[in-house]
Amino acid sequence: MKIAVVPGDGIGKEVVPAALLVLDALGLDIEKVPLEIGYSKWKQTGNAITDDDIKTIKECDCVLFGAITTPPDPNYKSVLVRLRKELDLYANIRPFKPLINVKLPCSGKFDFVIVRENTEGMYSGVEELHEDAAYTTRIVTRKGSERIAERACALAKKRKEHLTIVHKANVLKSDSFFRDVCTGVAKKNNISYNEKLVDAMAYDMILNPGKYDVIVTTNLFGDILSDEAAAIAGGLGLCPSANIGDRYALFEPIHGSAPDIAGTGNANPIAAILSVSMMLDWAGNTEMARSIDKAVDSVLASHITTPDLGGSYSTHYVGEAIAHLV
Repeated sequence: MKIAVVPGDGIGKEVVPAALLVLDALGLDIEKVPLEIGYSKWKQTGNAITDDDIKTIKECDCVLFGAITTPPDPNYKSVLVRLRKELDLYANIRPFKPLINVKLPCSGKFDFVIVRENTEGMYSGVEELHEDAAYTTRIVTRKGSERIAERACALAKKRKEHLTIVHKANVLKSDSFFRDVCTGVAKKNNISYNEKLVDAMAYDMILNPGKYDVIVTTNLFGDILSDEAAAIAGGLGLCPSANIGDRYALFEPIHGSAPDIAGTGNANPIAAILSVSMMLDWAGNTEMARSIDKAVDSVLASHITTPDLGGSYSTHYVGEAIAHLV
């Protein structure tokens, strides 16, 4: 397997090396291709990502990604939006469940996955900025809605065979369209489903996270709900994600570049390490993925944690501890 390794900016430069310690400890036949992409590159060259970078990534099987700083500059184009479009990574998959010894803000058991459409919606990149007004076009297509619904149904078949479709169809016609396409796909796949308005979902997901299994929604709603879900699960530093297409895949922690703690060695690497687990699952190395999951549980059970979880250990130390157990 050939992996493009993109640490990116901020704490990405710390959590990705920790994740690579774990990957290397497995002894797999993997070629790693390092790439410098992101805000740091943009400041130096005027380009955060180049056509050559895209070409190199397309020569790899998948991407292990850290984090990106996106400055409030109209000349800066989002790296992740471009990667998702260029590689057609239409499904953003984010699993959430409690980890050992992690203090949670809510009680009860939960284990759910948010399946977010990843290439259109409010992040379609069709925007206009004028002196007195700004416009962002929300694009929701049948193709985009059908394939994300199919991906969610395929996941639901491996779990509890139930789907929650999240939308704002009471206000947005584009969401009525998304809802209708998703319900049609669910019926075709014999998957039971229910619907939830996004504001009601944001409320109920905190109060009753155990009610949900597979959740499918549009790009912006999925972005917001998954960060909320990370709080339920104990923090952004614990939550991995996969960006999946029919040919390529990109795996990343859901947290950002966290410039406030970058360089301190205090960033939690568990989300990046669990992203490696998701990558190995995608590649068919299920046994190795479960080895990583068990090692993470063991380290958490031993209270070897970074400051965000109340510990005093460094990013590198936690990575080494997990690598030692895989």
